[in-house]
Amino acid sequence: MDGNVDSHAEDWGPFGRPLFEDPQARALSRVGVVDVGSNSVRMVVFDGAARSPAYFFNEKLMCGLGAGLGETGHLNPEGRARALRALKRFAVLAEGMGATPLSVVATAAVRDAKDGPEFQAEVERETGIKLWVIDGQEEARLSAQGVLLGWPKAKGLICDIGGSSMELAQLKDGRVGQRVTSALGPLKLRDLPGGPDAIKDEIAKTMDRLADKVGKDHKRIYLVGGSWRAIARLDMERRGYPMTVLHEYRMTTDSIRETVDWLEGQDLEALRAQVSISNERMTLVPLAAQVLKAFVKTFKPKEIHISSYGIREGLLYEQMPQRLRERDPLIEACRFAEATSARLPGFGRSLYNFVLPLFEGADADRTRLIKAACLLHDTAWRAHPDYRHEVCFENATRANLGGLDHEGRVYLGLALLHRYKNNRSGSRFEPLFELLSEEQIASAEALGKAMRFGAMFTTDALTQTAKFKLTDTTLRLTLKADAADLFGEVAEARLASLAKSMNVEPEVRIKDD
Repeated sequence: MDGNVDSHAEDWGPFGRPLFEDPQARALSRVGVVDVGSNSVRMVVFDGAARSPAYFFNEKLMCGLGAGLGETGHLNPEGRARALRALKRFAVLAEGMGATPLSVVATAAVRDAKDGPEFQAEVERETGIKLWVIDGQEEARLSAQGVLLGWPKAKGLICDIGGSSMELAQLKDGRVGQRVTSALGPLKLRDLPGGPDAIKDEIAKTMDRLADKVGKDHKRIYLVGGSWRAIARLDMERRGYPMTVLHEYRMTTDSIRETVDWLEGQDLEALRAQVSISNERMTLVPLAAQVLKAFVKTFKPKEIHISSYGIREGLLYEQMPQRLRERDPLIEACRFAEATSARLPGFGRSLYNFVLPLFEGADADRTRLIKAACLLHDTAWRAHPDYRHEVCFENATRANLGGLDHEGRVYLGLALLHRYKNNRSGSRFEPLFELLSEEQIASAEALGKAMRFGAMFTTDALTQTAKFKLTDTTLRLTLKADAADLFGEVAEARLASLAKSMNVEPEVRIKDD
């Protein structure tokens, strides 16, 4: 884990050879990692497209290894026993899943405890698992690499909070820079003698020290860790936010202050049950909220992003050659979905080239979503016809996809909804449409209807005999004569619907040559 990477990068183009056909990618097809943290022990097995894998298995146990560590200097006895039982289970599961050897790291609690080496030896003796105890600098680096899995070009400061520590790392141009660790984990703060005043003073002093080391000039902050995700989920609840996907949820310094203040007047037990946060996690939220409030006050970020990716994803990223790291996680995931689930794998490329003239002037972000939609346009074909539009929307907005913000999720979902359904009126997803502007909604509708029309043609007809041209008043479809018979009544109706969505008139030309 020295951070050395292959500097070679190969560009296969936006629709070149996909990563999952590459031998190095196949070697990453099933990777098991375990994070033995101060509060929880979690095993994740990644599978599928190497650059944006699915979570084949994901299990967490809240062990509280670090509870009481500040007072006793030792791991919590009950937590230690529970962690060992969990690791025994994970070792057996990994063997059965073909996910061995596991990459297993332990963080602040095990590295700080007097009996940490003893526990490390016990784990290896009882399970055969080699437990790598990493220092705060390495923990920060792996967490930052987890962020890079979702944002390949991430730039800013990551802040990863665990039970017994909090790490910061700078990110720039897809690289991890300055790193620093601290003892601002809520389990560690809870054991601090002196009560609330001492805790407040410790947080303030530590924030000043951290700012001196990594600087305050960071426009964008990425928050990593279960306590941050819990606070983000509570922020959603307070705001009445229509989507509960935590990855890429964005907060502001004002909203964080408002949520922290709001929490002080809430029945936390009732709130916990309402938003499905574990009791063990919820007990740490008030202290974590104090840390977060002080953090944003000190660093004053303009953008605050929640990352569901952290140290476990960083361990996966560690095993990737550089050329895999540089690929777009969204597009790779969509390409994998097309290859494994579409009726006609490869048709997405033809469809993309066909509809692209309708979106001249679209920026890179919009073009990327168009590409993703075309790859996914028929991956739900096995669903019941009456519900394909819902399945598509749910997949786009709920799937564990990297490199996709909430607006992008809804845009992609709405485009795919219109791929199968002409009208969205009365949809149960309407609250989510509020995350988009009127222009974004109109664009997604046009894209969906363009895909709906294009899917009526064969690959050859679409690439060789059909072409769109859009003017201010007309949507012109030019067909070669040998494809004219493909343009039947249903196709005519779908073209008219597409043109209407774009506020132009349809026009069809048959070309003899």
